Amino acid sequence: MQGSARRRPFPAAAPGSPPPAGPLYPGRHSAVKAEDAFRTSPFHLDLWFYFTLQNWVLDFGRPIAMIIFPLEWFPLNKPSAGDYFHMAYNVITPFLLLKLIERSPRTLPRSMVYLSIITFVMGASIHLVGDSVNHRLLFSGYQHHLSVRENPIIRELRPQTLIDSFELLYYYDEYLGHCMWYIPFFLILFVYFSGCFAPAARRRGMPPAALLLLGPSSLYYWYLVTEGQIFILFIFTFFAMLALVLRQRRRGLALDSNGLFLFCSFLLTLLLIAAWVGWLWNDRTLRKKYPGVIYVPEPWAFYSLHMSNLHPPGGGS
Repeated sequence: MQGSARRRPFPAAAPGSPPPAGPLYPGRHSAVKAEDAFRTSPFHLDLWFYFTLQNWVLDFGRPIAMIIFPLEWFPLNKPSAGDYFHMAYNVITPFLLLKLIERSPRTLPRSMVYLSIITFVMGASIHLVGDSVNHRLLFSGYQHHLSVRENPIIRELRPQTLIDSFELLYYYDEYLGHCMWYIPFFLILFVYFSGCFAPAARRRGMPPAALLLLGPSSLYYWYLVTEGQIFILFIFTFFAMLALVLRQRRRGLALDSNGLFLFCSFLLTLLLIAAWVGWLWNDRTLRKKYPGVIYVPEPWAFYSLHMSNLHPPGGGS
């Protein structure tokens, strides 16, 4: 009985044959991981270009498309052009993030990556609904620089319980949707960044194409952090990246071109945020909406306060 319950040993490989493959052979898996630690990766120009382009067109361009396209084309009771941009973003961005992870020179925790992607898609989809309604309210006179209850068109709603419904919609848009969208997004970028190290002797600087992408990439991250109100998440991610760089430097490792591009993008983003906050530091109206210790105004709140007269409510362009 005991002999039949014993697990049979693996058969020996024939002389000259390649080593056996599969998850049951940990020796081979360990050898791959050892090689991963010293493998370098070329700059992913195609992925970074597509990533930056779709961020600008599909994310930053969403509210702009909603404003410039006539209402006759996209009535208020139908999805706007920006909503279709958001739908495309919710499909293309996870795909590009997965392709970026696939090209990592190191073996990354797949389960965490997949869970992050699933949460990202769910959060971005929640945000799609809330953001669609909130931006369509602009045509009815809604003012983004005011809170929900302070908006004149909301105060006049009857019965008063409708105001609670709009506050719930705002919560799904600005809090729950943003958390489920941005936390996995930055987590995936950090996990990818953790694999962008190579021996200092093999260190490669950024190619000229990466320098050209650095400005647009950083400017988009500035918009993402300020409009999404995720400065704490961003600064935490940046300092985690900085701590990882210092730790790996003591081990004789340095960033490759992809990691350097991502780190410099975040550094330039931090400088842009500081300039933005300094410019609007004495704006009393925005200070009232953002009364906390961390004062980072939203670009669309600035637009609603100072530039909304360029597009009067109810206009089609």
